[in-house]
Formats: sequence, structure tokens, C-alpha cells
Amino acid sequence: MPEETKHPLDSPRARAAGATALGLMFVASGFFTASYLQHTPPAQVATEHTPTQQSAAVAATLQFAPVPDEAFASISLIGKAAYVMDITDGRVLYQLNPDAQLSLASITKVPMALAVAEVLASDMQIVIPEDTATPGRDERLAQGDVWYAGDVIDLTLTASSNGGAEVLAKIADEPLRMKYPQAPRGQATLWRMNDLARQLGLTKTYFLNVSGLDESTTQSGAFGSAHDVAILFSYASMHFHDVFSATTKPSFSLTSINGATAYVVNTDRALDAIPGIIMGKTGYTDLAGGNLAVVFDAAPNHPVVAVVLGSTEQGRFEDIKKLVNAARESTH
Repeated sequence: MPEETKHPLDSPRARAAGATALGLMFVASGFFTASYLQHTPPAQVATEHTPTQQSAAVAATLQFAPVPDEAFASISLIGKAAYVMDITDGRVLYQLNPDAQLSLASITKVPMALAVAEVLASDMQIVIPEDTATPGRDERLAQGDVWYAGDVIDLTLTASSNGGAEVLAKIADEPLRMKYPQAPRGQATLWRMNDLARQLGLTKTYFLNVSGLDESTTQSGAFGSAHDVAILFSYASMHFHDVFSATTKPSFSLTSINGATAYVVNTDRALDAIPGIIMGKTGYTDLAGGNLAVVFDAAPNHPVVAVVLGSTEQGRFEDIKKLVNAARESTH
């Protein structure tokens, strides 16, 4: 069964990712801080947010060119774009069309989780406002059930539940509006996702909905580049590891506070072939094709991020395995 289905809306909406680009300052321990440079937003994106004035204290960014590596010399991918970066020092190990703006599909659920995690503590009890039952899927959230927010985030990310993403966005809407008064009512989660992309300097990235579903047969629900996804995943894994820890599990069961159960199966079929995985997220729609991004330890305490966009539903798993194996070879 496809991971995602088409969204019923027919009219596309425009959102902006913003007008700055992320730079990474790496230190030996692997932690980094973001610094920003001015960039021009993509021509097809209508800017919704006005970037704040850059601080005089913002540091210059370190830029790394791809390094020739025999481990990647024979790599051949189905995907349209790919990016592999050593998070410990920022070296680009491999890239294929890194700045091509492509459909993101359910990779969109990563910034969604980052946005809602700002205001929904993992042990917060939430009431499911609407039924999310999907034919053939076991991760149903029934209207009226009471869950811990952390469990719903785990289910949504790991099973790539579109209904879970909508539920979390609705519940986080008012708390996010309290934190960000400029956010529009009813779309605060979506606004914060785009705002986060702007703050991280993801100049090719913007979101039209919170799940990544195609808006119509011709309009994707989110866009970004392999480079942008790599920066996003680096940020998420370094600073919000606990939010994404469930994405490393092949499957698990959850029980709500009122006794409802859900059995969650990971949509990442390459999971067993990625030793030391730290986080991952799949994506698939008719328009996007197959996407997959992972962060893993290529060696002890040596995190690497690998991204494949625009592959096929099955090809994304083979593509990522090739990149993971090459990255592990290059760091040993």
C-alpha cells in the first residue's frame, strides 16, 4: 500500500521558506551552531515572512567542498538527488543534484514534529479530536481516545501517519499561537514549520501542509532539496534526538491512557541494513516518488546524514543502502 495518498484539495497554496541560508560551525565533539548568510528566495516561492535583521554577532559559515572518495566512485542511484554529509566536520562526502527543488512527501513530518514538540511535552495527555482510521493500516487513533503526546509523535513519524500529523497540528495550534502571536489561527503549526525552515536557511524548502501529502494531482504538499534535508536532519538529530528515537525501531505497540492499542510498523524497509541508525524518515507520493533520509553513526560517535530524493517506492531503500555502505567505508 502506498505510504501516502493524494490530498483532496485542488487549489495549491503558497508558503515561503524565507530568505536566509544555514551555515554550520562544527567542533570536534560533533555539536554545531547555526550562522546565517543572506540569500535570494526561490523565484517560485512567494515570501510570506519578512526575515528579521541579522545580528552583528552572527559568525561566518564554514563551507566544505565535496571530497573525492573512492568509496563513492562507483555509486549509481535511481534517485534524482542525494546528499551525504559527515556531521562531525561538515565534509560533503557525496552529492547528486544537491540543490534541485523536489517534492518532499512525508519527510515533511520531521519539521512538523519539531514544531509541535516545542509546545507539547512528551508526557502531556491529549484527546484525539477526530478518527484517523485508514483502511489496511493498524496505527489508528480513534476520536476521544486519550494518548500521551510523545506516543502520538512516535506513531506519526514511524508509521508515517498522515492522520497523526493532522491531529498533532490541530492540538498544537493554540499553544504555538501563544508562543508565536504572528502565526495565523488554524495554521500555526504549518506557519512554524515554514518559519523554522527560514531560520535554518533552507532556501529551497517550503511546506503547503503538515503531512507532505500531494495537494492535487499536479501540486506537491512540500518542496525542498537534498542539501536542505541534510541540514534539517543534522539539526534534528543533534538537538532533538529523543523526538525521533522511535524511528529507529522496526515495530512497536502502544497503549493509550484509556486502554486503546496501536501496532506500529516502521515504513523504512532499509532499517536492518543501517547499523548505528540515529533517526530516519521515509516519504512517498505519486508526485514525489520515493524519498528517504537517515542519520547514523558511520563509526563510533561519528554521525553522518544521507538523503535520497526522487527515487522509486522500492528504489529509495536500495539507494540509501549504497550511500550508507559507502559512508561507512570512507570513515573507517
